[in-house]
Amino acid sequence: MAEVGFYHLLHLPLERALPKLLEKILDRGHRAIVLAGSNERVEILNTILWTYEENSWLPHGSASDGPPEAQPIFLTAEEENPNGADVLVTVDGRNPTKIESFVRIIDMFDGQNEELVLAARLRWQNYKDLGFKMTYWQQSEKGNWEKKE
Repeated sequence: MAEVGFYHLLHLPLERALPKLLEKILDRGHRAIVLAGSNERVEILNTILWTYEENSWLPHGSASDGPPEAQPIFLTAEEENPNGADVLVTVDGRNPTKIESFVRIIDMFDGQNEELVLAARLRWQNYKDLGFKMTYWQQSEKGNWEKKE
């Protein structure tokens, strides 16, 4: 059964935190799906991953970039796994149902938006009730992740 990690964004926005988290996922030899709230959001994130740092590069793409199996990081608004990813990163409050092919699920949520925090708590409880191993990470002022108990 997959491990589910909740990542509570407090100081840096998703657009700055997501690329760093994806770098770590790739460094550990994983492939990832980023499940966003809309196709428009997918394209915004796709652009950000090309431009987030001057000397950085993350191999990624969306449906508009060619064969998904060629993308170590695939951005989508659909519940799919066309690149054979083993890590699912959800953003924009997405609550996936097709999770059986993943060894790790990362739920990133905006701690500045009370509605999104409440929705994240409901997702947490749902995963916990289903028996998943749960971890909670909170963003420090410098943007690092601190595991909380």
